[in-house]
Amino acid sequence: MATSNKKETKVYWDVATLLGGKDVLGTTIKTEFDLIELSNEGLKRESLDALISFLGVAKKYFAEEVLDISVKTIERKRPDDKLGRHTSSHIIEIAKVVEHAVAVFEDEDKVRDWLTTPNRSMNGVRPLELFHLPTGLGLVDTVLGRIEEGVYS
Repeated sequence: MATSNKKETKVYWDVATLLGGKDVLGTTIKTEFDLIELSNEGLKRESLDALISFLGVAKKYFAEEVLDISVKTIERKRPDDKLGRHTSSHIIEIAKVVEHAVAVFEDEDKVRDWLTTPNRSMNGVRPLELFHLPTGLGLVDTVLGRIEEGVYS
């Protein structure tokens, strides 16, 4: 069996990392209840900034089209200011779907491309355009599961 000199590195991003890591979150995430507690306490704006940065989308687009919040409202907050619990919960659910995409594609650039490319199994809509609703996030997650299982999507 031939071996390759090229070292493979597995891309790994979890929800906590996507939201800025332990330093930003102020805690480790071990269970779903940790995420619920984090939602109730409110994420720091810095967590939102970390997720937006990973996705490579404009802050204005993400704030206004996905979260339905004025970008000016977001920009007025200091990095350590807390967001509301519903907004925090929404951001966490988005991070969970993005984490699933990273696990499926194992490449950050492929994740970004897939999220911003119209998808036939989603009626020609870009997956990112569905992030504004829980139902849309569920659909994106379902399609990722189908891709993961090798089902044509």
